[in-house]
Amino acid sequence: MTQDEIVAIIDYGSGNLRSAEKAFARMAAEAETGQTIIVTDDPAQVADAGRIVLPGVGAFADCKSGVTGIPGMMEALEQVVRVEKRPYFGICVGMQLMAETGLEHGRHDGFGWLEGVVAPIEPTDPSLKIPHMGWNELQLTDYGRAHPVLDCIKDGDHAYFVHSYAFQTVDDDELLAAVDYAGPVTAMVGQDNMIGTQFHPEKSQEVGLRLIGNFLKWQPAGAST
Repeated sequence: MTQDEIVAIIDYGSGNLRSAEKAFARMAAEAETGQTIIVTDDPAQVADAGRIVLPGVGAFADCKSGVTGIPGMMEALEQVVRVEKRPYFGICVGMQLMAETGLEHGRHDGFGWLEGVVAPIEPTDPSLKIPHMGWNELQLTDYGRAHPVLDCIKDGDHAYFVHSYAFQTVDDDELLAAVDYAGPVTAMVGQDNMIGTQFHPEKSQEVGLRLIGNFLKWQPAGAST
């Protein structure tokens, strides 16, 4: 089995990974990519994978501690994602951890892969509840419309969200999509070989499956496979 035939979904004790595994396996089968989807907490398997998926449910600091608490996992991620530039997909808190800092229950360091901070959502309409939960309409940026992983995704497509904090990006070209929740809320970020969604693609029906399929076929420039 070649490296790019392995897609590693990292298990660090955060949430139920079964739905993500099923969604990625379904799209690998439909696209006939020949990829095997594995759920693993083994850094050696992550190091051998051609694509990395990091889901996340819960508090920012807890998820960061879950990843760093696995001996060798952070080192494997840095090597695979940052040095060898293999495709990376962060989901929900897995996306937020790409930021420099998270402000949930204190101030906590993220991975520092993208500039920005994860801060509380503060809708201008006080009647809107936090967490931001349910379906919302994606609004793609110019960078998002041009991104291969967003191929066939369009403005107004619905995705499923459950979160109280949002990634506030610094560089405009790293914001791929947002939603309106009495103010803009980041829905998707990306840079080089890395993408992340605040929404859950595995729960977003056709739109989410299309996004997963695009990721499985994506060949970012400079990736080592």
